[in-house]
Amino acid sequence: MKIALAQLNYHIGNFDSNTEKIISAIKKAKGEGADLVVFAELCVCGYPARDFLEFREFIGLCEDAAQKIAQECIDIACIIGIPTENNKPEGKDLSNSAYFISEGKIQHRVDKALLPNYDVFDEYRYFEPSTEFNCIDFKGHRIALTICEDLWNTIENPLYITRPMDTLIQQQPTVMINIAASPFAYNHDEERIEILKDNATRYNLPLFYVNQVGAQTELIFDGGSMVFDKGGNLLDELPYFEESITYYTLDADGAVSFDHQSGVKPTRPIDIEQIHQGLLLGIRDYFHKSGFTRATLGLSGGIDSAVVCALAAEALGPENVMAVLLPSKFSTDHSLKDAEDLVRNLGCKSETIAIKDVTDAFETALAPQFKTLPFNIAEENIQSRSRAVLLMAMCNKFGYILLNTSNKSEAAVGYGTLYGDMCGGISVIGDVFKTQVFQLARYLNREREIIPENTIVKPPSAELRPDQKDTDSLPEYDVLDKILQEYVENRCSSSEIIQMGYDEAIVRKVIKLVNTAEHKRYQTPPILRVSPKAFGMGRRMPIVGKYLS
Repeated sequence: MKIALAQLNYHIGNFDSNTEKIISAIKKAKGEGADLVVFAELCVCGYPARDFLEFREFIGLCEDAAQKIAQECIDIACIIGIPTENNKPEGKDLSNSAYFISEGKIQHRVDKALLPNYDVFDEYRYFEPSTEFNCIDFKGHRIALTICEDLWNTIENPLYITRPMDTLIQQQPTVMINIAASPFAYNHDEERIEILKDNATRYNLPLFYVNQVGAQTELIFDGGSMVFDKGGNLLDELPYFEESITYYTLDADGAVSFDHQSGVKPTRPIDIEQIHQGLLLGIRDYFHKSGFTRATLGLSGGIDSAVVCALAAEALGPENVMAVLLPSKFSTDHSLKDAEDLVRNLGCKSETIAIKDVTDAFETALAPQFKTLPFNIAEENIQSRSRAVLLMAMCNKFGYILLNTSNKSEAAVGYGTLYGDMCGGISVIGDVFKTQVFQLARYLNREREIIPENTIVKPPSAELRPDQKDTDSLPEYDVLDKILQEYVENRCSSSEIIQMGYDEAIVRKVIKLVNTAEHKRYQTPPILRVSPKAFGMGRRMPIVGKYLS
């Protein structure tokens, strides 16, 4: 049996585009002599469709698309992911399903059993878990077909009380096929390989795994579809962050062969390389799938805005990026020069709009209220919010989308101005700690200087008052980021972090800042997710909670 794995980039709710992609891949695979072509989880509608799934018409359009796809499956079979109606009166109205289509008809339906309901996942909100498991016979092989999480219950601390494969293996399958929508995180590829390897070894079966690729707002899917032999050896690995269709022959004895050169990586890409690729894909798909083409951002001369500008120029083309320099009376000459040098290095567009007259006007208007009170955070934030007003005016006038440039460290401790530098359409590096931003800058400069060296080596500063430095308000970033990683990503309490050897006063200050800033994060743009625990849909904290404050 010749099997094609189709790793494609889908668009949520764009049935015409998704169906066209699937049919095109079927025709291509048929031309290559494939017997079966396999697509990703919920490929027909895109993943995650969220509350679109609550619309009856949406489910009907999914079924219409499946019927169109079925018409193309003559002399070839396919597996597609689709939401379906739960035919039983008990339970949720829908199932997360896979259709096995051949001879122009839907021949089999397999429903997902293990529904993730943690971090960014909320499948149990919509779907009823399956309790029935049956293999599919095709071309002399018996296929154990599962959907994503159904293979993820082999870990030491299982999240579920059943393993679908424990039932399916009793039916003596000859191959496992798993269709998935597994989001990217910089440490997730290695975990994914271990889980799949464990399944192939545990059940002594070859395993074909198909993941989707592409970004859906903040969620990035990295692809990396894989094939394992029954000994658990990784035979092939599809490209990460790009579409691909590859072909394999499964022999009667379960041996897998293929003609192309193996894509197995001798060494895994470093975290920063993966983050770089993920952010580029996230930016491209956010703009493309939203129908936008041009971006703008405030370019301060600091490292955060420089990295975002460089990423945007690489993802969208420098001709589609407008960098706006917005100097205040506190902006230093070297910051302006660093920003101008970056613009030259990238070849992007730029404008300079001084904000002194704007902020002076606000301060004059507020003089009767502020009277003789000393300069403080109020005047600092007027500068930041003045910049936001000007940037949004540029967006409205010229059709730009504003890129937010706050990093994860700043977002964590609230070191940013609400409705000021925290505004934007998409947060590009909001899941990248400050120490990682420095690494990302060095990575961007791996072949030539893009980020000016002075931008990288100078002490970070918001430049909202004379001689201001980030360390006036925050611990050094190499200390801050380690504490934040333990608290935010590893979910350790303050007492646990203190026991690790961190200064108690610093730990308690940092965690108080994180919790106090929760109301700010509720009002900020969606953040491109590249870590195992990002702010946004995957981290849900009460604003007025007392615990850990």
